[in-house]
Amino acid sequence: MEAERLIEAGRSALAQSRGVPAVMAEAWQAQALARAVGGQLARSGPVELRTEARGLSETCALGSAALDHPMVPSGSVRASQLTEVSHVARALSSLVLLLGEAGIALVGVACGTEEEGLYWQCIEAIDAVDESVDRVHGMLRRLAEHTGDRERAREPDRERDGPHGVLGGQAGSAAGQP
Repeated sequence: MEAERLIEAGRSALAQSRGVPAVMAEAWQAQALARAVGGQLARSGPVELRTEARGLSETCALGSAALDHPMVPSGSVRASQLTEVSHVARALSSLVLLLGEAGIALVGVACGTEEEGLYWQCIEAIDAVDESVDRVHGMLRRLAEHTGDRERAREPDRERDGPHGVLGGQAGSAAGQP
């Protein structure tokens, strides 16, 4: 399944989750999906993103571990359905939203619990989510810089063109002269 569809499914499931176990499971799902997207981009994404993508995958592995092993039914790990990342920038932008929402949900759990172990588990997971968000933002910046560099390379010496651009053809050809 395409990354954006999985991310939207994750956002929807997180929004509908009620209770600590469900929120924790969805936060784990979000980290697992970020790890899978990072792994996919590290293997076959744009070359300029591969190092950051590998880092995202490793960061998310730590974040998933911080959440222990929630009651996610076998075979229902959304990330295992990832087959492609068609639109890298859109997928990464959506992933930032999902991770941000997961972080906010974890803050809610941490603030609402009196159990010290659960509180620190949430704090560690929040830190991992924040690091993941930072890595995705870095990937988006690098992608934008690379796209900007390509655009500038396609438009050589635009400064010499004048205020109305370059006239096509030879001088005089617009007036019908050879």
